[in-house]
Amino acid sequence: MFTGIIEELGGVEGMESRDAGMRLRIRCRKVLEDTREGDSISVNGVCLTATAIRPGSFGADVSPETLRRSNLGDLRLNAPVNLERPLSPRGRLGGHIMQGHVDATAEFLSLDALGGDNWWLNIRVPAEVERYLVFKGSIGVDGISLTIASVEDSVVSATIIPHTYRHTTLGTYSPGSRVNIECDVIAKYVERMLSNLTISRSGLTIERLKEEGY
Repeated sequence: MFTGIIEELGGVEGMESRDAGMRLRIRCRKVLEDTREGDSISVNGVCLTATAIRPGSFGADVSPETLRRSNLGDLRLNAPVNLERPLSPRGRLGGHIMQGHVDATAEFLSLDALGGDNWWLNIRVPAEVERYLVFKGSIGVDGISLTIASVEDSVVSATIIPHTYRHTTLGTYSPGSRVNIECDVIAKYVERMLSNLTISRSGLTIERLKEEGY
């Protein structure tokens, strides 16, 4: 489990194509302080297993499914990546609950200056995930926990504060770039439960909710 609070900007040190998938080597320091072989690290919002840990870098295998659903296949040598270790039991949930399971990629549209090093981010999300996104709800963008400021015609907007701009990859994108998005998992569970809820023609009643376990 992650929170979307980026700990470190890493860099792509190596990329190796495999018969199935790809192997990455990520240059970093902070996230390796207590990381052991087999631990998880979020790379641009994708939960990867750290292997072949060396001083200043770690390796990770990327499956074909992950390459299909994320932007990791778009990376190039020395490209910056957002890194976060999993939430520890004694840690603070500073962002929102994230699993590192990317739902889809969105199209980066623009990052407009608001003044004072604040920015207005616009991305276009696929129609199939828009139903999970609501005003003032949460969304993960390349592993960054953001609060949705607007959702209109598949365009999602969020305000980017100076700290987030300076310590993440957001300032490196060009229009048309792909960014990983993870929708709030709570919205998915609510949708699933409601889809299994049979409502009689007479309407939803307290008794009916009790029967369904609510």
